[in-house]
Amino acid sequence: MPDLTHLSNTGEADMVDVSGKAATERVAVAEGRIVMRRETLELALSGNAKKGDVFAAARIAGIMAAKKTHELIPLCHPLLLTKVRVDLEPDAALPGIRVRAMAKVAGQTGVEMEALTGVSVACLTLYDMLKAVDRDMRIEGIAVLAKSGGRSGDWTRDQASG
Repeated sequence: MPDLTHLSNTGEADMVDVSGKAATERVAVAEGRIVMRRETLELALSGNAKKGDVFAAARIAGIMAAKKTHELIPLCHPLLLTKVRVDLEPDAALPGIRVRAMAKVAGQTGVEMEALTGVSVACLTLYDMLKAVDRDMRIEGIAVLAKSGGRSGDWTRDQASG
């Protein structure tokens, strides 16, 4: 089990010093989903939701959230992100919407938290925009799928782990 890097020797919160790390291209991809009634998904797809274009709002919210991760999560470093992409895919089998976020940086620390924050806020925005018609929606399955770059190299979630 690796040591927790956000704790000092005395157990206090401590921001990691990344100044000695090489700046490399780092990419992370995360996903999540929001499950809803079939009628709610159809309303979202129609573009006639009371609050407007739920897909556009969720995409923008996810991108903005990724850029502000350091303001939301204690001890996260502020990063000069070079790219954030948020994709939303309707899935009739859920029924619901699958959300995937990719964050990229040329820097000294990873971007997993930025990808996770983008997915989380995009899902929360979908919930907010559709809650008037479906309060039973649920957000689930938020996880990092892959990351690349840095000293630890590339990592991909084992598909068998869910």
